[in-house]
Amino acid sequence: MISVDQLCVSFGGFDLLKDLCFLVNPKDRIGLVGKNGAGKSTLLKILAGKQPPSSGFVSAPKDVTIGYLPQHMPLFDGRTVMDETLTAFEHIHFMEGEIARLNQQLADRTDYESDEYMNLISRVTELNERFHLFGGHNIEEEAEKTLLGLGFLRKDFTRQTNEFSGGWRMRIELAKILLRRPDVFLLDEPTNHLDIESIQWLENFLKDYNGSVVLVSHDKAFLDNVTNRTIEISLGRIYDYKANYSRYVELRTERREQQLSAYRNQQKMIQETEDFIERFRYKATKAVQVQSRIKQLDKIERVEVDEEDYSRLNISFPPAPRSGNVIVEAKEFSKSFGDLMVIDDADLIIERGQKIAFVGKNGEGKTTMARVIKGELDYRGSLKLGHNVRIGYFAQNQAALLDEDKTILDTIDEIAVGDVRTKIRDILGAFMFSGEDVEKKVKVLSGGERTRLAMVKLLLEPVNFLILDEPTNHLDIRTKEILKKALIDFDGTLLVVSHDREFLDGLVNIVYEFTNKKIKQHLGGIYEFLQRKNLESLKELEKKQTSKENKETAAEKTTEASKLSYEEQKEINRNINKIEKDISRKEDRIATLEEKIANLDKKLSGQETIDDPSLFDQYDNLKKELSSVMDEWEQHHEELEKWTEMKTW
Repeated sequence: MISVDQLCVSFGGFDLLKDLCFLVNPKDRIGLVGKNGAGKSTLLKILAGKQPPSSGFVSAPKDVTIGYLPQHMPLFDGRTVMDETLTAFEHIHFMEGEIARLNQQLADRTDYESDEYMNLISRVTELNERFHLFGGHNIEEEAEKTLLGLGFLRKDFTRQTNEFSGGWRMRIELAKILLRRPDVFLLDEPTNHLDIESIQWLENFLKDYNGSVVLVSHDKAFLDNVTNRTIEISLGRIYDYKANYSRYVELRTERREQQLSAYRNQQKMIQETEDFIERFRYKATKAVQVQSRIKQLDKIERVEVDEEDYSRLNISFPPAPRSGNVIVEAKEFSKSFGDLMVIDDADLIIERGQKIAFVGKNGEGKTTMARVIKGELDYRGSLKLGHNVRIGYFAQNQAALLDEDKTILDTIDEIAVGDVRTKIRDILGAFMFSGEDVEKKVKVLSGGERTRLAMVKLLLEPVNFLILDEPTNHLDIRTKEILKKALIDFDGTLLVVSHDREFLDGLVNIVYEFTNKKIKQHLGGIYEFLQRKNLESLKELEKKQTSKENKETAAEKTTEASKLSYEEQKEINRNINKIEKDISRKEDRIATLEEKIANLDKKLSGQETIDDPSLFDQYDNLKKELSSVMDEWEQHHEELEKWTEMKTW
């Protein structure tokens, strides 16, 4: 469908892309991967016809249609959400007008037997068939389904587009592209402005789509669920794998190991041949063999090993200053914007050392709550920060707030104070800004490079409470993994607002869900939360099948049960923490006992005579103690389940 031949892109003597050749085939699901600044977005722009290459060709049949979603695009005012979305069907509206015009001509003419009249009938028939093929009679229904899938509510359809944030307006643009049903989708980080539920909807849409998809995404789970082919851009060249992201990582490792093995074997053979030539070069009796070996070396096809991009981010957060046990306490907390209530009568407690995720649909108050904790917004109710809490805050639009006319070095130099000023270049080097790179202006940086620069600013002062609002937007997968490891090692308290399932997995142990103006705590990781949510959805379906009276009774019980007081929540948390520590101690004791029993087993079952009869008594006592500790461990787990159930009411 799209052919790329000898494509090159150069900037001032620097080759970004070198001699790329590949095909985009029908029904391909291609993930473009590579480090930030490798040229992924540039390649998408060229495929979309938005930017010419320095040399080479991109070709496609004339009838192939392309839907391109860039990271940033112009937004239009003056329409409602539904009206703006329906502009995606301009081609259908044009067809509809053309059919009406031709039908009017047929009604006005009387030359029923003429060739022109018959041609008009053929043209109207063809247009009607195409109109039905493109779903001309149910465009509003399709627009409705797509907007709902991307997280909009029905009441949003009649609101003006300028009432929405930039992220929501990008969803409208994505909806328009999806509704046009192009032959090829070119999507540059389509999940950046979506919540978890919308990402899952988009995954299903793209998996079932009949056309081709080429996408740039730093969401590993999204790539795995959508793509069947991965094209890696590294050091200007591409490596094409017929596999999704996770399988590509395995294949890339295998390929490099095979190359290195073949390279080493060949180098050994070459060295031995050269040694033979050097040793017998001047011996007449070996002249024939020497000439034969020289010709052999000339003909050999040298094994090449792919260049590796060794530039690597090195993030290590400074040690966190000691804070009090309680970081944030919110009680009967509410926040509204005018008449719009975002959070109503919610309680929240964050304790030292916890790693927490805020999740939920966009617009439910996650970023609002983070900004309130930071002290940027007013509110109703009680919210207190604990003793000696020092906040480091990364805003969702942090990268966009950078001064585009400043250089990388100037951006950091203007905020650095004290001894840090002598280490600016070292710090920037750890974030992959080295040498002449630090003199680049912010406006020429990619989205990922800007995010890294914003992260440098965050590290200049030691903090003990990190609040990160969508920190992974625009970061490549490798950089995200390094950032995740640094956050796991961070010895302070962490609060992350994110939709990235893979990033949150293994990082957070408490999930706060923002829904229906409330905040609900879920103990456990992100995938446990998602699994629980699916179970809750099934329960909701069952509830819908009950009578109205039963529904009202269930609703009353749910409301009553959910009204746990702040002190009750605190008591439940305290009990859960105590039981978890008891379980951990029991597990350590079980491991010790099992090791001792295993060692005695070896002695007692050996061939040697047992001189010490007390070993048998020791063995029996250890077995009894193990049985007793196992019983206690099971009891603790039963207690933990009860307290956890109370917490999730």
